[in-house]
Amino acid sequence: MRALRAGASDGALPSVSLIANVAAGIYVLGALVVLERLGISVTPIITALGVGGLAVALALQDTLSNLFAGIRILAAGKLRPGDFVRLESGQEGHVQDITWAQTTILQQPNNLVIEPNVKLATAITVNYDLPSPDQAFTVPVSVARGSDLARVERVALEVAREVQREVEGAVSDFEPLIRFQGYGPSSVDFLAILRSARYDARFLLIHEFVRRIDASLRAEGIEIPFPVRTVRIRREPVS
Repeated sequence: MRALRAGASDGALPSVSLIANVAAGIYVLGALVVLERLGISVTPIITALGVGGLAVALALQDTLSNLFAGIRILAAGKLRPGDFVRLESGQEGHVQDITWAQTTILQQPNNLVIEPNVKLATAITVNYDLPSPDQAFTVPVSVARGSDLARVERVALEVAREVQREVEGAVSDFEPLIRFQGYGPSSVDFLAILRSARYDARFLLIHEFVRRIDASLRAEGIEIPFPVRTVRIRREPVS
């Protein structure tokens, strides 16, 4: 999936279908100029294009709106092929292409989301690759009430540092953090703050951290809480 980023190098136009479509229009205009220079009258052609273009413009207002919205998206530089984004509708995936009508998003299950450019240009969209692809995230953990919290913090921090150093996709020089959040019904809750090199790398880091913290807490004799429910049966007096 990261190979999609090849067309989005800094300072260069992204390799998208919309650029090719606009370039084709420029070539047509250039051809008309060349014909005029060669002494071939292009006035009838321009007149025909003008009348026909007006009719097409009236019939294709939505299409033209999407075209100019796509140009605005590219000009802003906030959405590029290969970026991992979350749409306002909650769908996530990599930007695959921006055409004259729509933007296509490739989801991780290998599904395509097709979003009209007009809708995308006015929606709130989260881009996980800007300003940089690396990002912090949290993993919630709970231990039983009465646990030695200083020991819990030490064990969790050791595991978090190990994951940051060893797991592929982690930012190896990031110093993880442990922050206690409060009390649950039978637990003390805390967050482990880790950092991945890109959004989709976090899933392996979460997997490894949960697996290793579970083993470490058990080895230290620190109890992992489970829900406890007390049921009281009220007996009505027999009359």
